[in-house]
Amino acid sequence: MASLAQKVQITYISSVNKALQFMDKNLDTNLSLETISKVACFSPFHFHRIFKAITNETLNSYIKRKRIEKVASVLIHKPEISITELSLQYGFNSNSSLTRAFKKYYHISPSEFRNKKHSRFSKISKIESKNGQERVVFEEYICSINNLKNWIEMNAKIEIKEIASLELAYVTSIGQQGITTAYDTLVKWANPLDLFKYPDTKMVTIYHDSFKTTKPEKVRISACITLRTPVKVSGNIGRTSIEKGKFIVGSFTINLSEFEKSWNSLFVWMVENGYKKADRDPFEIYHNDYRIHPEKKCIVDYFIPIL
Repeated sequence: MASLAQKVQITYISSVNKALQFMDKNLDTNLSLETISKVACFSPFHFHRIFKAITNETLNSYIKRKRIEKVASVLIHKPEISITELSLQYGFNSNSSLTRAFKKYYHISPSEFRNKKHSRFSKISKIESKNGQERVVFEEYICSINNLKNWIEMNAKIEIKEIASLELAYVTSIGQQGITTAYDTLVKWANPLDLFKYPDTKMVTIYHDSFKTTKPEKVRISACITLRTPVKVSGNIGRTSIEKGKFIVGSFTINLSEFEKSWNSLFVWMVENGYKKADRDPFEIYHNDYRIHPEKKCIVDYFIPIL
């Protein structure tokens, strides 16, 4: 049985999850502490402390980072949108205000970021220089673009599908390093409810941030299980859904070490075939337990939402 302290912690996590979901959908609105704390059902003073304790970021720092990362994502995927439009949409007073904030985070201006050669095929890393300062490095993917094209041609079946909505229970992980713990928590909750007795029950990973624009330790990921019928959730188990819509679906049978290459190749396929990513989160659906596969491989579908 959970202790009082554990119950309090679970309540806090649930409240912060509600706030994170709300902010994701409203980055282009006035996200005041008062508004967000109401969503979380805490006083502004109390919520501010809870948020920092759970996310290791102040609320203002989190919102500013998410807005800058959102701008970076739009610069990559929607070249037709001007920097002036982005500065107004995401709460910056001017182009110069956005540029200052953007350069502080990525160490280059938004226009340089957009014009960076092959930026949509690169990932962004921060490394520490000799003087102790961080600098941004655009790293080419492990393989060349042609190799990625060859990889996906040999290893994936790709379709464009209209997907029905999916109802999910989930546990949040902030940082890639926590996803195993999140799934362990989810499975421990699901087993007594016999959720795995249904053949069509699947495990799902939703990526709310992109590794191309967000540090790995800050990427927010949801470990999920599909639900056939409504199930009561509480504490650090939440309910969410994936909206119906059009997706690029890449079906792979791969080793654990090949997940990143598979994602990279699918995004290359998207661009090469003239599709544009929609403003929704990509996700994975797993069809087996790789630990019992004869070659220890994962049978997994990747989903990129498109316009």
